[in-house]
Amino acid sequence: MSVTTAKIRPLMAPPRRGAAPGDETERRFISNGMLAVLMVIGTEMMLFSALIGSFIIFRMQAAFWPPPTQPRLPIAVTWINTGVLLASAVTMALAVRAVHQSRQRLLRRWIGVTGLLGVVFLAVQGSEWVRLVAQGLTLASGNYGATFYLLIGLHGLHVSAGVVWLVCVAAVAIRGRYNVRNASAVELCAVYWYFVCAIWPVLFVLVYLL
Repeated sequence: MSVTTAKIRPLMAPPRRGAAPGDETERRFISNGMLAVLMVIGTEMMLFSALIGSFIIFRMQAAFWPPPTQPRLPIAVTWINTGVLLASAVTMALAVRAVHQSRQRLLRRWIGVTGLLGVVFLAVQGSEWVRLVAQGLTLASGNYGATFYLLIGLHGLHVSAGVVWLVCVAAVAIRGRYNVRNASAVELCAVYWYFVCAIWPVLFVLVYLL
């Protein structure tokens, strides 16, 4: 061994005990899947930002908001529904922790609970929409109705997509495919679900409370 080689080798960090070849390299970079999900989320954030900007402009220009002839939005039940969706972010985090610990049973449980909470959120939103439509609030009800259904409906579509994704993850989890070395699918789903949960409080405050 040459003197140069002997001096260089100690500077190289020894491999982590129990790590598979390539683990350290993979942890230094964002995976292609994660990068794709982040790009999608970035695009969706721009879309929501544009719609929220339009909503604010319409509201500032209106003499009365909501218009006196339009029904009021259900505040109390939406508060509860907001808690349901935020609780699903917690259960999703527990699912991620479970897969990092290779605890298959806990993973299936928390993925299932997260999906169930998402379905409850959508069901409550849908029931309230039916009531609002029956009371006369529709897309043709001017800017108030149009912006409400566009913003809240777009979020509902994102939640629906997240629930479908959760069902797919749960189907694979039932077969025991996920563990600490194969957790990327759960992590990607979690990042998307966190986005869905994070954007809702903004919409709730702007559309329902202000």
